[in-house]
Amino acid sequence: MTRRVLFLSNGHGEDLNASLVLKALRRVAPAIEMAAMPIVGKGSAYQKLEVTIIGPTQQLPSGGFNYINFGRFLNPVNWWRDTNPVSLLKDLFSGLIGLTWGQYQAVKRYSPSCDLLFACGDIVPILFARLTGRPFVVFLVSTSSYYEGKVKLPWLAQWGMKSPQCLGILTRDRYTAQDLLKRGFVRTQFLGYPIMDVLAPSGQCLAPATAPLIALLPGSRLPEAQANLALMLALCVAINHRRSAHFHAALVPGFTAEYLQMLGHEHCWATSDFGILRQGQTIVHYHYDAFADVLHQCDLVIGMAGTAVEQAVGLGKPVVQIPGPGPQFTYLFAEAQMRLLGDSVITVGTRPATGKTIAYAAAKIDQILDDTEFLQHCQHNGRERVGEAGGSEAIAHRLLDALDHIAKATSMV
Repeated sequence: MTRRVLFLSNGHGEDLNASLVLKALRRVAPAIEMAAMPIVGKGSAYQKLEVTIIGPTQQLPSGGFNYINFGRFLNPVNWWRDTNPVSLLKDLFSGLIGLTWGQYQAVKRYSPSCDLLFACGDIVPILFARLTGRPFVVFLVSTSSYYEGKVKLPWLAQWGMKSPQCLGILTRDRYTAQDLLKRGFVRTQFLGYPIMDVLAPSGQCLAPATAPLIALLPGSRLPEAQANLALMLALCVAINHRRSAHFHAALVPGFTAEYLQMLGHEHCWATSDFGILRQGQTIVHYHYDAFADVLHQCDLVIGMAGTAVEQAVGLGKPVVQIPGPGPQFTYLFAEAQMRLLGDSVITVGTRPATGKTIAYAAAKIDQILDDTEFLQHCQHNGRERVGEAGGSEAIAHRLLDALDHIAKATSMV
């Protein structure tokens, strides 16, 4: 009889991790049927794999950021600290409540035909999985004990994870797994972080080794990432006043030629058809399909992103962040990134970046590029905080073990 697995995830990074596990499971067990319910956004990571999406999806004005904060409603102080009320209202008027209900109903209808659910994220997918009554495995990709010394889980998430339905709890780092084991979550394991499995370089050489290569990661949520890129370009000019450097930006397709021309006109950058932005002596190359090459070849990252910054740290790169206007990449988000990722990440400024912030950041970058001891420390820190490749396949095999356990238990009934 054909076995079926349903993947639940609530965020861009969560979709990416879940889709990588799905891809690995498809490779090692092609007979298994798989479907997905992306709870935030359109689920493009699943769409690229031509996976069936079982319920309604919608790109909300916040990019799904209020969804990600949903579980914090149990602690009103922290919830309102982390949530922009205006952004939340926009999501509500765009149908947040109806969308969530429709997604839950789709999961409830589809899950009886599933042997196993994979809940990737935090409270929302865990709650959905728990309410179906079906067996599930949790991947806590959205949280870590590095944030506050111990992972803080809303009671609804704990209710789901302590249920007999929950056959396994996987974490994004070893430290979190050790924390949960000490607290009685005995089915917890760290098997790797799948996002490190998509960083195989294509082999193209981006720049000669005549000067440091600096990567620009403005993020994937639009239009916020577009505002972030404008700040980064100003920082490139400030750096270029101090030292020679090669600048390479990794962009998502939403950065259309029309937008880049508009940005160039507004901030006095000349654009070309050859992937180049130029202002005076400062040249910035931009790429849509060279993310891994940019990360592997760079000496330092200027980051205003989530998952991409984690991948950079995992590769041993130092990251300098400047806060933006949000809604995601504010100082609160950047400060949380520092706690999560350790010494590799440095944030300059506590408010949306100004000219003064950019000058300080340029000076800090100039200093870091000459600090050999710190650059070596970033290599060690990246292995500890993020880990190396191989997590997707290890988690896929863990799901196979869970399916075998379910089959054995069913045959004994």
